[in-house]
Amino acid sequence: MNTRSPIDVLRAGLADLDARDLTRRRRIADTPCAPRIRIDGRNLVAFASNDYLGLANHPDLVEALADGARRYGVGSGGSHLLGGHSRAHALLEDTLAEYCGGFARQPRALTFSTGYMANLAMLTALAGPGATIYSDALNHASLIDGARLARADVRVYPHADTAALGAMLAADECGGEEMHRDERDGNGRGNSNGNGNGAKIIVTDAVFSMDGDIAPLADLLALAEQHQAWLVVDDAHGFGVQGQDGAGSVAALGLRSSLLIYMGTLGKAAGTAGAFVVAEDAVIEWLIQRARTYVFTTAAAPALAHATLRSIAIMRSDEGAARRARLNAHIETIRTQLGRSMGSSWAAATSTTFADHDKASAGIVPGAAAAVPASISAQGLRVTTLAAPGNAMRLPSSHTAIQPILVGENHAALALAERLLTHGFWVPAVRPPTVPAGTARLRLSLSAAHEAAEIEHLCEVLFA
Repeated sequence: MNTRSPIDVLRAGLADLDARDLTRRRRIADTPCAPRIRIDGRNLVAFASNDYLGLANHPDLVEALADGARRYGVGSGGSHLLGGHSRAHALLEDTLAEYCGGFARQPRALTFSTGYMANLAMLTALAGPGATIYSDALNHASLIDGARLARADVRVYPHADTAALGAMLAADECGGEEMHRDERDGNGRGNSNGNGNGAKIIVTDAVFSMDGDIAPLADLLALAEQHQAWLVVDDAHGFGVQGQDGAGSVAALGLRSSLLIYMGTLGKAAGTAGAFVVAEDAVIEWLIQRARTYVFTTAAAPALAHATLRSIAIMRSDEGAARRARLNAHIETIRTQLGRSMGSSWAAATSTTFADHDKASAGIVPGAAAAVPASISAQGLRVTTLAAPGNAMRLPSSHTAIQPILVGENHAALALAERLLTHGFWVPAVRPPTVPAGTARLRLSLSAAHEAAEIEHLCEVLFA
């Protein structure tokens, strides 16, 4: 008989996390989100946020949020279906559909409180017992949880490996019994989503949040069309950044299909909060009727929607284009600086790997789209670099605002983060389960609001 109290079990679990250097701690910021920030009483230069365009503290957005509160009050007061859907929400959805929905015949948008809720909504509403979800091995936790909650069969394909995915899809079609099983859940009830009929869903991040590489979206869409599967694209880290006007990774490639379902978040490049899904009208109507994370939750504050309308206007303006250009210049700066520190062999490998994948004309950061990796590690990470002599750090091939430095062991990543902290840089260590075991890292996150001198100084300290 187990005599340990539940609280003792938790305390033992916490002690185990601490012993393995896996304890996470919150830091308190006393200033708005910006590269120059005050954390725990210290003035630091932060390379930690996802505020890629530097809009989170933009004076126009601050004023728009205040104006929205004056117009609509603070809270929505209810769910979207029970009185909480304001004019600001409706205008935002119309704007997002027009902005990002060029891939659809009849685009429509739906807003959510968070990207996590949006991903749970899509997968649980579209799938169910008898459906199959094909998920990239490095997808975000929200997509993994959505697949689990959908009660569908889940196939995990190696990171960005479209050949392996194609083989899975073909094998499942040949083994048709998988697609025609009884449409009942574990309690013998019919599937209320109506999707236990062999629905297939390919799901992927667009820009992978911990590695910074971009999924081979065109190839994935070709497979979706071939096998009549949905392609769900989580563009949390591409919306506002990728594409000529920031409309995202799908728009940047000019993809078009009624099978595409696009998710973007508003708390990163857009600088506000929330998320949205854009798809064909019928898909959005289905989510309104069946997505539990939409139906059974209070709508986000209307003032946020009002402020986000101003954010989108900035992203689509000359100012937004200038901010993206500045961000891209920062990306080139850090790649050049890190390349010099890691050695000429690294720089040569990087330029060769991406030479045939330059999508600058489509508005994608050069080399970022659908690049075939020079090598793939056991964890599926795209690593084209060599460690510098006497230095265990590795640099995945990312040409986005996410620049990871793989260290390996948890304690080593923590030590490197602490060393940077002593020099005035806030770059948190990222450890399992956020990343695979043995790939603890620093995730350098760039913003248009950074100064080039700050990036250069950071690189100097890293390799001092």
